[in-house]
Amino acid sequence: MSNLETEPAEVHCHTDAAPAEGAGTIRMDILTARDVPLGGPRAMTVHRTLPQRDRSLIGAWCFADHYGPDDVAATGGMDVPPHPHTGLQTASWLFTGEIEHRDTMGNHAMVRPGELNLMTAGHGIAHTEVSTPDTTVLHGVQLWIALPASAADTARGFAHYAPPLITAGEVTARVFLGELLGSASPVPTFTPLMGAELHLPAGSRAVLDVRADFEHGFLVDSGSVAIAESASRTIERTELGYVGLGAEQLTLVNPGSDSARVIVLGGLPLGEDIIMWWNFLGRSHDDIVRFREEWMDHSERFGQVQGYTGEVQHLPAPQLPGTRLRARENTPGRAHD
Repeated sequence: MSNLETEPAEVHCHTDAAPAEGAGTIRMDILTARDVPLGGPRAMTVHRTLPQRDRSLIGAWCFADHYGPDDVAATGGMDVPPHPHTGLQTASWLFTGEIEHRDTMGNHAMVRPGELNLMTAGHGIAHTEVSTPDTTVLHGVQLWIALPASAADTARGFAHYAPPLITAGEVTARVFLGELLGSASPVPTFTPLMGAELHLPAGSRAVLDVRADFEHGFLVDSGSVAIAESASRTIERTELGYVGLGAEQLTLVNPGSDSARVIVLGGLPLGEDIIMWWNFLGRSHDDIVRFREEWMDHSERFGQVQGYTGEVQHLPAPQLPGTRLRARENTPGRAHD
């Protein structure tokens, strides 16, 4: 998915992976989403929890858009023209509907509920995303992963994976990246990561054995959840609960009368400075300037997408800001106060 904001912020993220010490009550920070229209007068709205001022990264997860359930008849659904990416991976995950993906590698794939499409931009790629004609309701998440400096210029790539539905007590889950609840994804990543969809019936709980050197995020799609070891309030729909380093076990509880669906994200802190602007991820302001110029000049860095029939065949990049913005600190938190 493209960031279609006309004045996207330049986000300079800094991480410092300090380990947690001690024990006690788990500290959880709750990040509230901001609503962003995804282009056009009848735009569908996405709820963006990453990046924001208080937190830019969870592990290497650097962008989280949550959308729907969206009535395609009212909004027109998703139709994102050819647009570029550098230095990151895009993870597409749907709950309802279907999206057609095309990219400059020649991949023509469908994004379907419960199936991961992971696209690696690396040196540069362009792609399109269009909801299919049969889609009446569109509902899902779009997640970006920052590539470490050692892989930032890697070749383009694309992976598809349909994880099995697993049951752990009262909870069901699909683990699309990394490992959780005894289920492991075979999809390789450039930094240690975890991503999963969990369903918790009303009044249920899930005991999660997690890596103490991971940060974790809990993005609630429906219902509400709480972390039993935390004194914080519950995480409501469209909110993201963040837990820092040091936790070895987290108990996710559904205190409500409705079932809850949660996207669980985890990862080793990136430990590197990155700059994100529009659809680009680089290491410096000059990187971003160069990527933008090359995209606008139709450079071979990004290639050409074939088969897209929309009116706009090359989504123009917004104007860059007139000044460099200050770095935003993104030090991993500690799980225990």
